[in-house]
Amino acid sequence: MKPFMDQDFLLETDMARHLYHDYAEQMPIVDYHCHINPQEIYEDRKFDNITQVWLGADHYKWRVMRANGVEERYITGDASDREKFQKWAESLELAIGNPLYHWSHLELQRYFGYTGHLCAETAQEVWDLCNEKLRMPDMSARNLILQSNVKVICTTDDPVDSLEWHKKLAEDDSFPVKVLPAWRPDKAMYIEKPDYPEYIGRLEKVSGITITDFSSLMEALRTRMEFFAKMGCCVSDHGLAYVPCEQVSEAEVDAIFQKRMAGGKVNSDDCAKFTTAFLTSIGKEYSRKGWVMQLHYGVKRDNDKRRFGQLGADTGFDSIGSTGPISELADFLNGLAETDELPKTILYSLNPNDNTAIDTIIGCFQDCSCTGKIQHGSAWWFNDHKKGMQEQLTSLASLGLLGNFIGMLTDSRSFLSYTRHEYFRRILCNLIGGWVENGEYPDDEKALKRIIEGISYNNAMNYFGF
Repeated sequence: MKPFMDQDFLLETDMARHLYHDYAEQMPIVDYHCHINPQEIYEDRKFDNITQVWLGADHYKWRVMRANGVEERYITGDASDREKFQKWAESLELAIGNPLYHWSHLELQRYFGYTGHLCAETAQEVWDLCNEKLRMPDMSARNLILQSNVKVICTTDDPVDSLEWHKKLAEDDSFPVKVLPAWRPDKAMYIEKPDYPEYIGRLEKVSGITITDFSSLMEALRTRMEFFAKMGCCVSDHGLAYVPCEQVSEAEVDAIFQKRMAGGKVNSDDCAKFTTAFLTSIGKEYSRKGWVMQLHYGVKRDNDKRRFGQLGADTGFDSIGSTGPISELADFLNGLAETDELPKTILYSLNPNDNTAIDTIIGCFQDCSCTGKIQHGSAWWFNDHKKGMQEQLTSLASLGLLGNFIGMLTDSRSFLSYTRHEYFRRILCNLIGGWVENGEYPDDEKALKRIIEGISYNNAMNYFGF
């Protein structure tokens, strides 16, 4: 029997161990999509206890605790941090096969030096060890980033954000890590949301543009994009249920926008048309600016309406949803490509059934303007576990060019989540190492080094131009 999560964890062959320990393990991290708060980086936040680091905003863990019948007061409620940690430890020991089990123990090993396993019986021991460690200077937000060998972080930022903390970080020569904003204009696109008119008022104020129609909406967004670009932004991100491609005229999209701004309701057809026009227009702007467009789709949000009403968004009530006709994704990309205005694009579907379709679609829109111009993004959210990563990597390898893949991201709000890169790299090296051991790829040291180091770090740095 193999030891529990030792140095060769997930590495099943000699070649896998060689590729990981000699190449992947040494590479820095570029975290090109996360939800870290830049203010906490600038202020170099320190954490009082492990619950603050682990459970403060992690709806992954909250879902596991709810599945174990834990009362909400121990999850998002007023229970003490020690009580919440105990309930998490009791739940974690039942999470066999869940990536949270591996992530949590990688974090305990790498940041706290704990090589045992967390459960109800060891909770006090782990609580004491971690909290003592967290009192040390090297466990502050900045130092956690530095000891994780992170070189670039892209946060997630709304067009109306002031980016004041990014500006302060950029002016702080004492912190060598790039912390860049990433443009997330969902609130300007979600025309069906109850607070949409109020948001447009905020966008008017910060942009200085009076927004009366779709054209002036885009003008206001372009103005904000110029500001974001000056702050180093070169990455956008969109979250949506599916990627539509509806025929819509300028007059139609104006009518939809004005109806909504007047307090009227919009139906699903209106939303699809507006989203198509929005993504098409802003996608062309990304192309002009050389920005990367990320499309995260396939989410059905806020399923438990009662609990959503009590706790709000991003608290653990989202699921995989219908992704719509996959042909519309291809048609949308084609609409931009026809006028040579398709930007570098990364596609993420929350539905793993889309893997093969995405890999065939991206092959239609590659060109010589950029290596790997259209990317199949890493296994996302409910798929960033061992099986999900293997399926995404295998599909991309089978139908595309795995060696040009831009690799992993954290998509996290935690400063300890950089071990997800390690988890991914171990799975990657085990997969490729197995192919070499099985005679499916030659033992070509130079090529294998290039592939592993590329997917781990180099490809993303080149793709985004950081």
